[in-house]
Amino acid sequence: MAKVYKFGGASVRDAEGVRNLERIVRAADSDLVVVVSAMGKTTNALERVVEALAAGQEDKALSQWVDIIDYHVAIMKALGLQPGVDVRLQGEIPYDPQQSFDENYDQVVSLGEIMSTQIVAVYLLKQGCPVEWWNMPKLLRTDDTWREAKVDDEASRAIIRAGWDRPQRPRIVVAQGFIGGTADGRRTTLGREGSDYTAALMANYLDAESVTIWKDVPGILNADPRIEPETILIPSLRYQDAVELSYSGAQVIHPKTIRPLENKHIPLYVKPFSEPEAAGSCISAEACGPINVPVYIWRKNQILITMRAKDFAFVLEESLSEIFDIIHRHRLKVSLIQSSAVTISVCVDNTRFVADAIAALNVHFNVTYNENLSLLTIRGTTPEILEQAKAGRTIMLSQTTRRTARLVVKE
Repeated sequence: MAKVYKFGGASVRDAEGVRNLERIVRAADSDLVVVVSAMGKTTNALERVVEALAAGQEDKALSQWVDIIDYHVAIMKALGLQPGVDVRLQGEIPYDPQQSFDENYDQVVSLGEIMSTQIVAVYLLKQGCPVEWWNMPKLLRTDDTWREAKVDDEASRAIIRAGWDRPQRPRIVVAQGFIGGTADGRRTTLGREGSDYTAALMANYLDAESVTIWKDVPGILNADPRIEPETILIPSLRYQDAVELSYSGAQVIHPKTIRPLENKHIPLYVKPFSEPEAAGSCISAEACGPINVPVYIWRKNQILITMRAKDFAFVLEESLSEIFDIIHRHRLKVSLIQSSAVTISVCVDNTRFVADAIAALNVHFNVTYNENLSLLTIRGTTPEILEQAKAGRTIMLSQTTRRTARLVVKE
């Protein structure tokens, strides 16, 4: 039975990271699907290329593109690979001014995963590993919802199973996370951090034994170590717990990852790539016990939007469907909702779609909003913990249930 390993950008950000990946993969005792993200901060860099081209700044875009290529070439040379011989990187930026920004985004940004997996696959092959490179845009079938493509499970499962079940397939397959493709061959992306989702889909399609996500943290922690100096490892948790944490903004697991695994009871392990033998954390149907420590989750870069009916109607009764239709059409990511008789407030991720959504809402409602906010979710709160969290902060909105507190605070 196969296993799926997923390596994020931090784990392959340099040559030593790729060597460490090879050591982890070589030690595996089963067939492997190795899902790899773009190297380091390549996705962010490619986003800047698209933005510069959209703004007509061709020289700036070209300079950034050259930096990206040079970064990958340096890693290849450090691994003993020959650029242009062992791996031929993309020569030109696949940007078409006749296409929408979002379609261009997917054609350009998807190259990060293409380049990283080509380098990883060739390096593994040079090290004597039985490996095959899979081009996911031809295998993972999606629609053309650019930047958040919807996966066609039936078609994707059939294509991927056929490739996996064929005779004389190598033991190791290297595949891109985050990207797929339409039926007519255009590349798509699954949303930021979508490589976790790719790994879960591959495990579901192949009835894998497990998925392991290799991170730069010991496992799933009760707080972000970049914010809280003292953190506690959560050794095991249920699928439901993981969904709650990811929806609240926990960065370890992508929110869409859990469902394909839960459907087939496939366990998900989160382990540190710097210490492969460490236990890490396990997400499964049955945890060893409840999460018995408070969990602090920060969701940054939020906007709080409050809507009030212009004619003093009851917003909740008469306008809810209209509000959420606008939210859906403008792809807003809602992290919190609060209502009264005459107002509804939503806390959303600050994306480039927010301004148009606010303009649409303003047609029917009196809209106010606050920017530069963060959402703090405390799971397992107590009155003492809540008071400590509020101390010294400007609280724009709060919600408290029996075990969870959510605070919208000024950054």
